Amino acid sequence: MKILFTGGVTGGHFYPIIAVAEALHDKVREEKILDPKLYFASPNPYDKEMLVANDITFVPTSAGKLRRYFSILNFFDYFKTAWGITESVLRTFFLYPDVVFGKGGYGSFPTLLAARLFRIPVVIHESDAAPGRVNMWAGKFATKIAISYPEAAEYFPKDKVAFTGNPVRKSLMLPAREGMHEFLKLERDVPVIYVTGGSQGAEAVNEAILAALPELVEKYQIIHQAGDLNIKEVTQRARVALVDSVHKDRYKPYAYLNDQALRMTAGVAQLVISRAGSTIFEIALWGIPSIIIPIPEPISHDQKKNAFAYARSGAATVIEQTNLTPHLLASEITRILSNTQLHASMGTAARGFARADSAGLVADALLNIGLSHER
Repeated sequence: MKILFTGGVTGGHFYPIIAVAEALHDKVREEKILDPKLYFASPNPYDKEMLVANDITFVPTSAGKLRRYFSILNFFDYFKTAWGITESVLRTFFLYPDVVFGKGGYGSFPTLLAARLFRIPVVIHESDAAPGRVNMWAGKFATKIAISYPEAAEYFPKDKVAFTGNPVRKSLMLPAREGMHEFLKLERDVPVIYVTGGSQGAEAVNEAILAALPELVEKYQIIHQAGDLNIKEVTQRARVALVDSVHKDRYKPYAYLNDQALRMTAGVAQLVISRAGSTIFEIALWGIPSIIIPIPEPISHDQKKNAFAYARSGAATVIEQTNLTPHLLASEITRILSNTQLHASMGTAARGFARADSAGLVADALLNIGLSHER
């Protein structure tokens, strides 16, 4: 059996695919069936080492982004997409997978179109409360549609939809339970806040944290994933902001946290401040209360809906970026961490929102559909 994964060019598309691949490998071992050959079609591999570790062959595929605003880049990207469609049709013809799994995003469009032309079964997964354009289109011919938020069901044919939650990699499911303070060099009796802007970082979140930093480190420790592009500036500005503080060591900036560091952080953090992408589902599995700051529209059409859908569960509060100020952020942090009952109820709500079996549910669908097509 051959399974072809395809998705956009962000961690929000890539990491759920890895989670599904892990679940597929587990299931074929448990059920003693032949291990499927796995492929990943996208404009870039995102993380080559992770693809190799999961026996996934990378298939480079050109694709252009259609922006929701005027840009001369749209003109050039039309040609990238046209070339990507040609590539995908030829490669799909020779590869001829038994099922195609699409995560959405412009990077998946050429491969999904080729699958439709060859009538290859398609399974799509929608991570957001409001689907993107590629998944909205693919939902019309997909065999099965997996969704992360119940709110997304209204956009697709009801008989095809399955509420699975969002696949999370096995290495991130369980927070560490010992050695966290030593590993991260933290004080034991001071609450810890984890700040992340997702795989790319988030400048607006970074700005608010830096402005509030002198006040925050008086009461809290901050683990801050600032992003590769921002880490140098963030570190320099934090050093200036905390020059007179006796608690400057309570601020821990990182460009990126690997899986081990992230598990350690999840095991010690009392609060997470995050964007409203796929990180929400990791936070939910960890059972940690959160403050969600969605990327504003029109930059992202989906994050605001994601944020409020998650907040309705009681697991998080939302601060829209237009309202974000250092004072408001610091006040909301204190409100949650100083109220033991509120903090506990938010953690319980987060665990209730999580779906630990998400990757397995998607893997089952791919195996069942792929085996049927193979016959």
